[in-house]
Amino acid sequence: MSATLQLTEQLVSRRSVTPADEGCQQLIAERLGAIGFDCEFIESGPADFRVSNLWARRTGREGPAGKLLVFAGHTDVVPTGPLDQWTSDPFVPTHRDGRLYGRGASDMKGSIAAMVVAIEEFVAARPDHAGSIALLITSDEEGPANDGTVIVCERLKARGERLDWCIVGEPTSVNALGDTIKNGRRGSLSGRLTVKGIQGHIAYPHLASNPVHRFAPALAELVAVEWDRGNEYFPPTSWQVSNVRAGTGATNVIPGELVVDFNFRYSTESTPDGLKARVHEVLERHGLDYRLDWTLGGLPFLTPAGTLSGALSQAIEAECGLQTELSTTGGTSDGRFIAQICPQVVEFGPTNATIHKVDEHVEVAQLDPLKNIYRRTLEALVT
Repeated sequence: MSATLQLTEQLVSRRSVTPADEGCQQLIAERLGAIGFDCEFIESGPADFRVSNLWARRTGREGPAGKLLVFAGHTDVVPTGPLDQWTSDPFVPTHRDGRLYGRGASDMKGSIAAMVVAIEEFVAARPDHAGSIALLITSDEEGPANDGTVIVCERLKARGERLDWCIVGEPTSVNALGDTIKNGRRGSLSGRLTVKGIQGHIAYPHLASNPVHRFAPALAELVAVEWDRGNEYFPPTSWQVSNVRAGTGATNVIPGELVVDFNFRYSTESTPDGLKARVHEVLERHGLDYRLDWTLGGLPFLTPAGTLSGALSQAIEAECGLQTELSTTGGTSDGRFIAQICPQVVEFGPTNATIHKVDEHVEVAQLDPLKNIYRRTLEALVT
């Protein structure tokens, strides 16, 4: 059994449902500490939702002023869902047809194992490497993400640590290992709009004010707005309604208020403040009596093609024989926090077809090539 597979199995066997870590980070720290890493544990969050974070760094011969490559990931996993729907226990690593089954196998304990073993091999071959290497691991990526990577990044920024490159081990590959690198993500901005009316009897509409009817023209306008045109990396910003509710349940009552939940997935061509202002302008122009509460789920980030994506792409081609594609599709990730203190952030990991699903698994044949890609990238940037 390869070292990467063995470590993946050890991590999968730990029931680290968010925000639990269940000793995963301690295991990683013991291995990295043995090869000269300084390991710092950072706990955060309330007592009933305690989050574990690990910052491990090995400074190269150029010292703190040298370039720093960071690998980032999370040891927490999503809940399993109905256990009776799993073919095998989600926390007992199980092999079938060349696949390793278990919760977190692809999202993202396989990536973490590949990172750790890649670092071990690189340091063994180049103990006097020039640049520095770090690992940032959290147990709050699948949860609210309030006490995980964002807290570590705030601490690193406060003490002046500079990050040059970061690879987040999210499962980005689509059809084959290496076909996709995420070099950015769209931002997420949600709103809960409450449109106020006057409740009344359906038969006497002149004595009531129907908020559904009043909002309808504004809704049509918001659906039709071109928020931006995107750019070479991002599609145009989209605005989508996720829920609409009004009424008492009775068919003869005009509702007194309408509640609409919506979300922007926005590109770097727009800003949260700009999108908010445009929505308010539409609502005001239509004369609505309303309240609008906003939630910023994540800022967009973008790393144009450059040193990091180039080194990673060359490593993929050398290991897998593929020309990779840069993509910004999908939801948010912890890359949005790291990008606030690191100029080049990309995501790369195994295929993502089964993430968050029952019978999540990773192709065993992908694990060592993934490790080799991470090691080749280290060789290109840190040597």
